[in-house]
Amino acid sequence: MTLRKPSVVLSLAALVAAAGALSACAPQDPKSDAASGASGTAGTAAGCAPGALATRTAGTLTVGTDKPAYDPWFTEDKPENGKGFESAVAYAVAEKLGYPKSKVSWVVAPFGKATAPGAKDFDFDINQVSISGERKQAVDFSSGYYDVRQAVIALKNSKAAGAKSIADLKDAKLGAQVGTTSLDTITGTIKPNSQPAVFDSNDLAKAALKNGQIEALVVDLPTAFYITGAEVPEAQVVGQFEASGRGEQFGLVLDKGSKLTGCVTQAVDALRADGTLAKLEKQWLSDAVSAPVLK
Repeated sequence: MTLRKPSVVLSLAALVAAAGALSACAPQDPKSDAASGASGTAGTAAGCAPGALATRTAGTLTVGTDKPAYDPWFTEDKPENGKGFESAVAYAVAEKLGYPKSKVSWVVAPFGKATAPGAKDFDFDINQVSISGERKQAVDFSSGYYDVRQAVIALKNSKAAGAKSIADLKDAKLGAQVGTTSLDTITGTIKPNSQPAVFDSNDLAKAALKNGQIEALVVDLPTAFYITGAEVPEAQVVGQFEASGRGEQFGLVLDKGSKLTGCVTQAVDALRADGTLAKLEKQWLSDAVSAPVLK
């Protein structure tokens, strides 16, 4: 019996060592939706090998966005030029994933189609898409890359331009792009006395504001500053809305259950942690600094 005891001890030690090795190789639990705003399958370190992800086209990262691609998120309607906040963010994420600019391709993805159920023709989409529980039923999101508030703009000579509170906007004819949180802000926060006008694009909404079809337009704050500063100078930013809860965030959109969701989230989180997102925000969105808060 005394000769067997060492072998038993060694066997137990081997089992403990093997269990430890398996534990060390096990993937870490992904962040919860509540913590990061992301959804879908989280990628492990081994599954996020630089430049070797399971992309639609091997060796290439395909990024989608709408057309026109609006300032200040993009410039010159050319997402591929790396200029504008979202273009710059897309390339920064791609770099973190191991794809240099030469290995990134762009496709047109209309806003409504990008967030609807069904297979996508992009690896991720970047187009000022707010993370929401409803949308997460149809698509995956990365963690948020931009904290945003909604704002109201109105022609300077309109009654809506003098609004100091949400109540002051109740009787205004308001408008927003279809399928956006801007429209949700009108119906859920302002709750006007008349139905808002809904437009297929911000270009149509801006035209309606200029020709008096609507009195005020709801868009995100940086877009509001750009519209009033460069496109409709006869309009002004009336105010912004308070953030509620964790606040609204834009996230990168991926196909539901995408194998890339965890890897893309890791890239976004790294860019936030190392200050890159803040640097790009300051570079491209610095004009959108403040506006009165409407309560």
